[in-house]
Amino acid sequence: MSPPALARAAALLLMLLAPSHERDVYHKSRGVATPAASVPEVELDPQYWAAEAQAAIEARLAQRESKQRARNVVMFLGDGMSVPTLAAARTLLGQRQGVTGEEQQLAFEKFPTVGLAKTYCVNAQVADSACSATAYLCGAKANIATIGVSGRVSRAHCSAAADPQHHVHSIAEWALADGRDAGIVTTTRVTHASPAGAYAHTADRDWESDADVASDCGDARDAQHDIALQLVHSHPGDQFKVILGGGRREFLPNSTIDEEGTRGRRLDGRNLIEEWQENKRARNVSYQYVWNREQLLDAAAELPDYLLGLFEGSHMQYHMQADARTEPTLAELTEVAIRSLSRNERGFFLFVEGGRIDHAHHDNLAQLSLDEAIQLSEAVARAAALLGEEDSLLLVTSDHAHVMSVSGYSQRGRDILGPSDDTGDDGVPYMTLSYANGPGYRPEAPGRQDLTQHDYHDLSFAFPSSVPLESETHGGDDVAVFARGPHHSLFTGLYEQSQLPHLMAYAACIGPGRHSCTQP
Repeated sequence: MSPPALARAAALLLMLLAPSHERDVYHKSRGVATPAASVPEVELDPQYWAAEAQAAIEARLAQRESKQRARNVVMFLGDGMSVPTLAAARTLLGQRQGVTGEEQQLAFEKFPTVGLAKTYCVNAQVADSACSATAYLCGAKANIATIGVSGRVSRAHCSAAADPQHHVHSIAEWALADGRDAGIVTTTRVTHASPAGAYAHTADRDWESDADVASDCGDARDAQHDIALQLVHSHPGDQFKVILGGGRREFLPNSTIDEEGTRGRRLDGRNLIEEWQENKRARNVSYQYVWNREQLLDAAAELPDYLLGLFEGSHMQYHMQADARTEPTLAELTEVAIRSLSRNERGFFLFVEGGRIDHAHHDNLAQLSLDEAIQLSEAVARAAALLGEEDSLLLVTSDHAHVMSVSGYSQRGRDILGPSDDTGDDGVPYMTLSYANGPGYRPEAPGRQDLTQHDYHDLSFAFPSSVPLESETHGGDDVAVFARGPHHSLFTGLYEQSQLPHLMAYAACIGPGRHSCTQP
């Protein structure tokens, strides 16, 4: 035998004689050895999984896709709701219900069609909520931080976005042009990047009030209307039947204190809430402005033609920290909006955003983020109960990902908010959920901290990150798209995020391009 052959044989013999835990350097798990005690006994048998698969096949075969025109379209947006966020949120939901959790489903995960959308923007590998909103609401990719404009407009250009030739128009506007109604619901400020994609044209997402435009543009500020002003006085925002969310401060002069003690931000002295009301009076339509949950529920008993609800000076409170007396849930907001818009026999388009999934991720507050995703799931379930599959298209997606991961080799049912069953090579436990960057970074001196010594169920606990940043970054992952209702199969596959409004418009027979109604 040649020397090389002898060497190979010796290496093979050493590998076979080595302890089994040393043979695979990539999977040195010190975790699961036996099934977790909480796993149902039935799952230990292959027949259980075979039966589960056959039931899933039967459910797929029984699904009948409506080929009718989608009279109603509701687009749900989980801001920053990455695929790991979905996995962790469904696990948390199940564990709150006393089961292992991994097998649970969020309401929209039961929808018959799932696809993936690519989220990059014209000039950015990783998207923000502005250029992505332009993609999924207006059907065109744009530059980062710009809304409702083409890629020819760069961020903070003080006049380019005022030029109509650079405007792109949203599916909400397409619905209005067809005689349908439209509205927006969000847990952020109604002038924030995601909802603004339905109605605004701006070179900078931060220009929510005139004070912001003045700060960046000085004497050129008159060339660009701020986002709040566009919502109240420009088409299509001035036609929205329902506007529900936070952000009172962007509508009020800085000499005014709102109902809950927040000072307005406007420098022009205008009260846009009053101007919204004056506009509706001049049009001789019924209207109501509400700022707390009790007023909202009272208004829901006999809905006006137009409803404006601003429930916070800035963003709405996180659900787990909210005052239930004043703060409506996302499901309640969604139901009120659907009941209001459903009065139009031609149908409607509604945009619903669970916006604070993103904010909690930015602060590495994983528990709050996962709970906000669960709240979005409850809103979707409420909508599905109110709207039939034959003529109502429900779409659930995200604008971009985040850099939270789910890691370790823990036993099934392990607390998703807790440490992994495994430890690092330094012998110190690590958390199942962690971030690539953000404020949860803890200096490793003299060594890595044992975070199990902290109360990781506290809402203010910042989950660990690898790189110190004041605010965690978005991720460049593809995001999931879930669809139910007429022509839902259009949304399968992998595609550009900017296809979404065109696909919805095809199903609903609105806007430019091909329509299902005109196909043979």
